[in-house]
Amino acid sequence: MGYWKLLFFAFHILTSFHGLCNGQPDFRAHVCGDNGTTSMYESNKNTLLSSVAPNIGRNGFYNSSVGQNSDRVNAIALCRGDVELDICRSCVNDSTHKLVQLCPNYHGAIGWYDKCMLRFSNYTIFHQLDIGPERSLFSLNNVSDSDVPQFNQALRLMLDRLREKAKSGDSLRKFASERTSGPAFQTIYALSQCTPDLSDIQCYDCLDGAAKAIPYCCNGRQGGRVLRPSCNLRFETERFYNETPATPQPPPGKDSSTTRTVIIIVVPIVISVILIIMFICIFQRKRKHRKPTAKIETMDEISSIETLRYDFGAIRIATDNFSDSNQLGQGGFGVVYKGTLPNGKEIAVKRLSRDSGQGEQEFKNEVLLVVKLQHKNLVRLLGFSLEGTEKLLVYEFMPNASLDHFLFVVIWHQNMQCMVNSQLSQMSLALVY
Repeated sequence: MGYWKLLFFAFHILTSFHGLCNGQPDFRAHVCGDNGTTSMYESNKNTLLSSVAPNIGRNGFYNSSVGQNSDRVNAIALCRGDVELDICRSCVNDSTHKLVQLCPNYHGAIGWYDKCMLRFSNYTIFHQLDIGPERSLFSLNNVSDSDVPQFNQALRLMLDRLREKAKSGDSLRKFASERTSGPAFQTIYALSQCTPDLSDIQCYDCLDGAAKAIPYCCNGRQGGRVLRPSCNLRFETERFYNETPATPQPPPGKDSSTTRTVIIIVVPIVISVILIIMFICIFQRKRKHRKPTAKIETMDEISSIETLRYDFGAIRIATDNFSDSNQLGQGGFGVVYKGTLPNGKEIAVKRLSRDSGQGEQEFKNEVLLVVKLQHKNLVRLLGFSLEGTEKLLVYEFMPNASLDHFLFVVIWHQNMQCMVNSQLSQMSLALVY
């Protein structure tokens, strides 16, 4: 009797262990950052990480922050581009528990599953190209020695195509998958993906570096992957991703009555739509002569404002964390600091008061307006930076003298008060140092 009890107990232990192993079967790698966090940082981290999985959208990407200053926590979650939403959220939820367990009291960590990646840090990680820490994995199965050159050639060309496709994605998804024929009747499957907050160039550079790591980690292997915080790629000789099913074609020779019915229905609809479009075009043409065309914001203007954006972390470093020794002065709308960019260029940074009540889009519109209204007697605006409630304006540093005299002379003698609204005046006059 005791023998059977012992056997049952052993079986229970084995099945429990098997369940634990299968709960998170595809956790591939993780890296912990610096440890030694405060209780406030840990509280912010737990609050942030618990909100990531429920809030991740159908594009499989989510980023958010909680806290202020040194207790601020930033997080990014990215699911593989072919994964359904429920599987994506489940994977991110597993990652949350896994990282908290593996990296307790750490300022940052990153973990990779087969279907998702989760990352948190006390540094700014949004819109940043991060190529490290990097991890590579490879298959235990080898390509035949005689087939390696042909296999590598087919793989390299496919990864080049995938890099172009992925970087050409939009702000919701930068993902591409493909298959190609290899040697010895093999099929090679591969995918490439970037976090969609990257620019096209950043995505291209990240995937290009990852592809160059393949010969060092995975040469002659039937599968491999390179994992980076901002991008990842993978290849296998067996399909590992979900392919979108092709639209089924109707079988040939089916009765023509269905086709005839479709034509009878579709043709009148198409003709009606064409007539409506023609009527609208004629109406708009007549209306244009009577009514001035409204000015709308173009995509070029939207793009130009983003080119003026500075990284908040870079400005923080340039001003020595907004130290008092770098303070140039203080006005009614904030403090001005002197800073030095990595290329040696000196700048003046206006740190606007947080209680201004101004929204992000309104702030960007005003920046764009100030840039367009540059004047030889006005200090030159170089750009701006946004981070949470922080709003910074970056100006060209004028070491010799204040520009107050020139500003007031221009506005008073040229009677420009009617052309400068109160908000623009706030930004131009209050920022003179």
